[in-house]
Amino acid sequence: MNIDLHCHIKLSKKQEFSLTYFQQSIAEAREAGLHGFAMTEHFNTSNFYQIYEALDSHYPYYEHYYDVDGMRLYPGMEVDVANKGHILVIGSRDSILMLRHMLTPYTAKSNFIALKQLLDWCDELDLVRIGAHPYRESNPLTAHPPELLRRLHAFDMNGKDLYSYGEQMQQQVAQLAAEIGIPYTVGSDTHHPLQFGAVFNRFEVEIGSYADLRAALQQGQYSIHIAQDLPHRVKAASLVKKLLKERGDVTAAFI
Repeated sequence: MNIDLHCHIKLSKKQEFSLTYFQQSIAEAREAGLHGFAMTEHFNTSNFYQIYEALDSHYPYYEHYYDVDGMRLYPGMEVDVANKGHILVIGSRDSILMLRHMLTPYTAKSNFIALKQLLDWCDELDLVRIGAHPYRESNPLTAHPPELLRRLHAFDMNGKDLYSYGEQMQQQVAQLAAEIGIPYTVGSDTHHPLQFGAVFNRFEVEIGSYADLRAALQQGQYSIHIAQDLPHRVKAASLVKKLLKERGDVTAAFI
């Protein structure tokens, strides 16, 4: 199964959820060869719960994922933590929504949750957690102590960072993962449909649940795919995203 573990289905935090834009994203993900992806929308995005209300109204949910016309969409969230860093969490719909509710007092930049507290809650809710783009200069995760980083299930070798920093980013993330003693995955970090397929994880086993995902990560039952045209995909997505934000039009994903 080809799965992207870091995806956004809104153009930006300030934009409202658009079913049309979402459907364009699904079509592009399918065209890029994906069988599923983790919907890791920002926890403090505008009207977070509206996303799940829309999905529940249009697509079946099978205990661990939404079936979007054959594409598996795994519930997730990207959470900002205090002292910089983002954590991707993936799990059941109920657990994701419960965590979002618990994070209500921590949505402001001045009051992001401590990493330890977030990890404790992830333990309670049985959530997979991945350290997003650990070396991104604007939000590095590496300032946190190793004993906390070891509680992650993987690091995110980010498609956007590969474009911004080059191939050395993969070496840095791989070295960090080896030092901490956890694996690393890839995620496109897409906010626009054109970026799907830039990177993805090719799992050797079927991922039907977050427990399957966690086991596959721990047992190394996957390989990493980086598209040769990654720079073109990310650059095109970034340019179109910028133009759409300027126009205030999220329904026209392709122009």
